Amino acid sequence: MKYYIKFLLLIIFTPSYSQTLGLQQYDDDTQDGYILFSPFPATSTYLIDNCGRLIHEWESEFRPAAATILLPNGNLLKTASDGPAANPVFAFGGGGEHIQEIDWDGNVVWEFTYSNDTVRMHHDFVVLPNGNLLIPAWELKTGDEAIAAGRDTALLPDGEMWAEFVIEVDRNTKEIVWEWHMWDHLIQDYDSTKANYGVIADHPELLDINRTGGPTVDGQKNWLHINSIDFNPMMNQILLNSFFISEFFIIDHSTTTLQAASHSGGNSDMGGDLIYRWGNPQNYDHGNASDRTIYGSHNAHWIAQGLQDAGKIMFFNNGNGRPQGSFSSIDIINPPVDDYSTGQYLYQRGIAFAPRNAEWSYAADPAESFYSNFLSGTQRLPNGNTFICSGARGRFFEINEENEIVWQYINPVTGSGILTQGDTIPVVNDRNTNIVFRSIRYENNYPGLQNRDLTPGDPIELNFTQPYTCELTTATEDLFVNDIVVYPNPSTDQVILRLDRPRTATIRLLDMLGQVVQNRSLKGEELMTVDVSSFFPGIYLVELDGHIISKFIVAGQ
Repeated sequence: MKYYIKFLLLIIFTPSYSQTLGLQQYDDDTQDGYILFSPFPATSTYLIDNCGRLIHEWESEFRPAAATILLPNGNLLKTASDGPAANPVFAFGGGGEHIQEIDWDGNVVWEFTYSNDTVRMHHDFVVLPNGNLLIPAWELKTGDEAIAAGRDTALLPDGEMWAEFVIEVDRNTKEIVWEWHMWDHLIQDYDSTKANYGVIADHPELLDINRTGGPTVDGQKNWLHINSIDFNPMMNQILLNSFFISEFFIIDHSTTTLQAASHSGGNSDMGGDLIYRWGNPQNYDHGNASDRTIYGSHNAHWIAQGLQDAGKIMFFNNGNGRPQGSFSSIDIINPPVDDYSTGQYLYQRGIAFAPRNAEWSYAADPAESFYSNFLSGTQRLPNGNTFICSGARGRFFEINEENEIVWQYINPVTGSGILTQGDTIPVVNDRNTNIVFRSIRYENNYPGLQNRDLTPGDPIELNFTQPYTCELTTATEDLFVNDIVVYPNPSTDQVILRLDRPRTATIRLLDMLGQVVQNRSLKGEELMTVDVSSFFPGIYLVELDGHIISKFIVAGQ
């Protein structure tokens, strides 16, 4: 009898060492496309394919301040900085001086600089439909200004504050055409003789100037640390994420700059006040610690139209200090819109903004095996999968709709250079040296990739396996082999393999790094029992006579 097996994926790794860098896993239901990333300590930006091979590299004189994207015209748009201390007034991670547009050949074709002794751009940007840029920035407030605004004097150890604001920059003229300042939307219940005094619980649209958290819980000058910005073109709204107080906010962009400084005007008729907020109701006296849902977060954004869960908000929940232990998760919420025409959200006085909890969440099993305490991002893909950047580990991975990892890659680029395959990631001051702010997966048909030379080169890491083979095949192959039966699957203690046809075959079991963990001959209808109790939890491949034909899962105890 002739037997047919359809091979959806064939990946061959035959290293004589541990596969510590580059491509770790590539399954058949991975989203087709390319991955863009700018290692934080390096000056180059890389575009790789699903096999981890270099497609293109943009060299720069600057390290990324944080965000980097590929524009539809194929140019790179990136934050750029000489490092956190390049501006000694605002010396903190994520701070930058420039946003640069760099063409495919590495030429800087546009640049905007915004950094001096009173302001500094930082972290992120978003391109509006009209081509303008929205950019978050810090502005310096003196101790006297902070006290006059109602800041608790015990929360001024640095004698100053960095207030958050947003600028809109016209790409053609480089002029600032719109501004919003958090300093215009404050409340406090500390000093009745100072400005902004009131009952915090009665004003969820305002931010308590004395609310602190995260690394600056004692009141240091970097107060909120906004680390991401997004724009909703359907509602003309801006989404800002505060890492330190574990909350994100939505504001109205349909205002004028004058209205944005007030409490009325715009589609919402709320001026520049917060029209929605979520993640930590304690911040506006609407709950206690048990109501908190965010524990430091990054990359809060609306899921784009055409994707699964479009219009909902997705974010990377870093998970610092969770009551259950420190671990990261990817969370999605569906904000309750009251009226799309006015951009207002449902709110019941005295009750925290809904929903109470995320409607979808991904965490690893065991949970602590996926933890990035800073940086990081996530992205919903066209095939329904979710792409994740675990920034503190320099690790990118993709999960399918069953929350199974189907693709995985470790960044081999550090500030001191590119690592050699088999190396361990160096750690300096308790941080990996291959950290990445955010990585983005682009589809094959993305406009910016059309009519470009996308010929794969070598992997980025040094001393990769020769020859380096990574082939995705969707053809049905005519093979005279039989299906192999593997059970139970998943298992925690042992798995049994059986051939149904009388024959002798060579069976190899491989982990997802391509390393052989079992190797023996098996005759038809003979049982092969494998003790997997000492195996690390994960996916293992079954290779029959040189062909990978099945897989099984070893579950954690």
